[in-house]
Amino acid sequence: MLDLSGPEQVFLEAQGMGVSVDIIHCSSVTQVTSSSGLSIHQLQSFDQVEVSRGDYIIIPGTDLNYTLTEAIPGKQQIFQWLEKALELGATICSVCTGAFFLAESGLLNDKKCTTHWKRTKQLAEMYPAIKVQEDVLYSEDEGLLTSAGVTSGIDLCLDIVSKLKDEQLAFSVARELVVYSRRKLDDPQISAYINYRNHIHSGVHKIQDHIQHSIGSDLSLSALARLANMSERNLTRVFKKVTGITINEYVSIIRKEYLQKIKDDPELTRKQMASLCGLKSERHLIRLLKAPAGLNH
Repeated sequence: MLDLSGPEQVFLEAQGMGVSVDIIHCSSVTQVTSSSGLSIHQLQSFDQVEVSRGDYIIIPGTDLNYTLTEAIPGKQQIFQWLEKALELGATICSVCTGAFFLAESGLLNDKKCTTHWKRTKQLAEMYPAIKVQEDVLYSEDEGLLTSAGVTSGIDLCLDIVSKLKDEQLAFSVARELVVYSRRKLDDPQISAYINYRNHIHSGVHKIQDHIQHSIGSDLSLSALARLANMSERNLTRVFKKVTGITINEYVSIIRKEYLQKIKDDPELTRKQMASLCGLKSERHLIRLLKAPAGLNH
C-alpha cells in the first residue's frame, strides 16, 4: 500500500500548495486487493486514460509470482499502452518490484534501472538486457524512472514535484509529510535548500524558510530573533544545536546558492546581484563567488 499511498500523498500535498496536477487511479480491472488485504475499488480502465507529454505513470510493486505470470488481466495491452505513453512524452515510473513489470514489458532493455536491494541481483539475472544499478535510491534513463523499496517512492515523487515546480516547494511538501531529510537520486550533492534541515524544530524551520525566501532582506540576528520570538542568545544556541552550523554560516550558504542561479543573468549588474543577495557591496559579491564550496563566512 505504501508504494501507492506514499506517492499519492506527495501529489495531494503539492495540489494543496498550488501545483496543478490531477491524480487518476487506473488498472486493467475495476478492483485490486493489496498485500495487506485492503481492497481498492472503482478503478478506471487504463485504456480509457488519455496520456500526453509531461504526464507521469507510477507503477507500484506487487508480489513477483503474480507479476511474472499471465495472471494479470490484459498485461500485453498494458505493455502496449505504456510503450505508446512513453512515445508521447510521458514518464513511466516504478516503485520497488514494479521494476520487474517494466522489465517484463521490454521498456527497460538497455536502460539503467533499480529496484529493492533484496531484488537487484534477481532482476539482473532474469533480464540481462537491462542495466541494474546497485545502492541507488532511484534511477532515471530516457523517460523511465525506477525506485528502490517502499519509501523511496516518496523520494522519487518529491523529485518529480521539484521538476514540476521547484526545490523549495518540494521541500515544503517533504516538511508537511514530516520527511525532514530529502534523499536524492545517486548524486552526493544536496541542494542548500535541503541541507541542514534534518530536524523538527519549528522555530528554526521558520527562520530557515525566511532566509531562503527573503535572502535580500534584513537577516541580522536581532531581526531573525524577533521573527522566531526568541532571544538572540537562545536562537544562536538552538540553531547551532539542531543544524550543526551557525546562522551566519547558513545565510552565507543560501546566499551563494541563490547567487549561482542569477550570476549569469545578462540583465543584472553586479551591484544589483549584490543587493538581491543582501550583500553590502560588489566587493562582498566577488568574495562570495570566489569562496570555496562548503561553509562560507
